[in-house]
Amino acid sequence: MSDMLAWSIFGVIVVVLLALDLGVFHRKAHEIKMKEALIWSAVWIGVALLFNVGVYFMKGKELAVQFLAGYLLEKSLSVDNLFVFLLIFNYFHLPTKYQHEVLFWGIIGALVFRAIFIVCGLGLLHYFSWMIYVFGAFLVWTGVKLAFEKDKKVEPENNVFVKMFRRFFPLTNDYHDGKFFVRIDGVLHATPLIVILLVVESTDIVFAVDSIPAVLAISRDAFIIYTSNVFAILGLRALYFALAQLMKLFHHLHYGLSLILVLIGIKMIVAHFVHIPTVVTLGTIFLILTVSVVASLIWPQREEAPNPRP
Repeated sequence: MSDMLAWSIFGVIVVVLLALDLGVFHRKAHEIKMKEALIWSAVWIGVALLFNVGVYFMKGKELAVQFLAGYLLEKSLSVDNLFVFLLIFNYFHLPTKYQHEVLFWGIIGALVFRAIFIVCGLGLLHYFSWMIYVFGAFLVWTGVKLAFEKDKKVEPENNVFVKMFRRFFPLTNDYHDGKFFVRIDGVLHATPLIVILLVVESTDIVFAVDSIPAVLAISRDAFIIYTSNVFAILGLRALYFALAQLMKLFHHLHYGLSLILVLIGIKMIVAHFVHIPTVVTLGTIFLILTVSVVASLIWPQREEAPNPRP
């Protein structure tokens, strides 16, 4: 099957799913309960696996395995990122019924930025092959940093995009039924919702700096890299609502993610000397994630004792 046809099929699937998601099933803002979140998580994962089967018949076994490995890698990295989104929403006291819309438009922006980063990454590796060592070393450094990272902090007031935005638009204190902009006395005002979206979008750009080099270690096929990223991102909203109440259970997950990044970085560094099959990479990622989740359940996080009153 030609690349043009494969891209066309992928584009149609994404557009139809997004239209159904926002225009039909989530047309009205509402609080998403655990049951609904789990159902939608299963739907997005099922769609991704069906597309993986399509990749197998369109492009062969090797690229199908690369897609699955890239999807699993991006999905696992996204789980840790969801915790940051939770901090952002809590920081702004964003009502649950508006969180889905922010995540939806944040993902639309992420699809654009991921495409740009993938093109740039592939271009750098094509014209400057030594960049693979830079990417590998960066992933190792990121993995080590993640392992020793204790507390994540959200400081929107220091966000460059938010500072620039506030120079051009006055802000309201109310969400105005989930609108991004409203007119008050003839003057266009921005609601806190657009500020939250800017923070989420800029945070996702930082995430992409980690995830794109990692997936480049698995595949150099633009179609596989982008589609695996997109399907992992599309299921991010449902996964967020499913894990928002369970996030503290997987407190050992970031150690597993740090190990995955280090191993992927090492794979990139030794790629010219040692060939590591994608199947081995896929199995390693799955094994590390499983051990991290099981360890979190066996050794739950200790609750901090309340400070005694003076």
